[in-house]
Amino acid sequence: MPAIRGADSKKKTRRYTRDLDQVHADLRDERHLAQFKDTKAIEDLPGLGKFYCKECAKWFESEANFGKHQKGKPHKKRVKKLREEPYSQKEAEAAIGLGTDNGKRTTTLMDVDDVGTAT
Repeated sequence: MPAIRGADSKKKTRRYTRDLDQVHADLRDERHLAQFKDTKAIEDLPGLGKFYCKECAKWFESEANFGKHQKGKPHKKRVKKLREEPYSQKEAEAAIGLGTDNGKRTTTLMDVDDVGTAT
């Protein structure tokens, strides 16, 4: 049965993997990864959850499939993207000028003009 909005709309969510910032958290802290894995039932996972790629957040049926995946182009691209550290909220706010104190303006434009003519 085709999707309501077209055939391509289902493909976008069907093979959705974890975002890069989520994978960064998994690689930094094993508890974060364990918490994610605990949400999945072992019986429902391919290969009973034995073969898991941390970088791509995917499970595989066998060790052979897992090995082929690690040699493949999509895995290598994902690893390359993961080398960059994700932006933090603080960096994002600094980029638009929030969180920086530029000082308080004490004089108005008219005060500056008056001071310049008085001298």
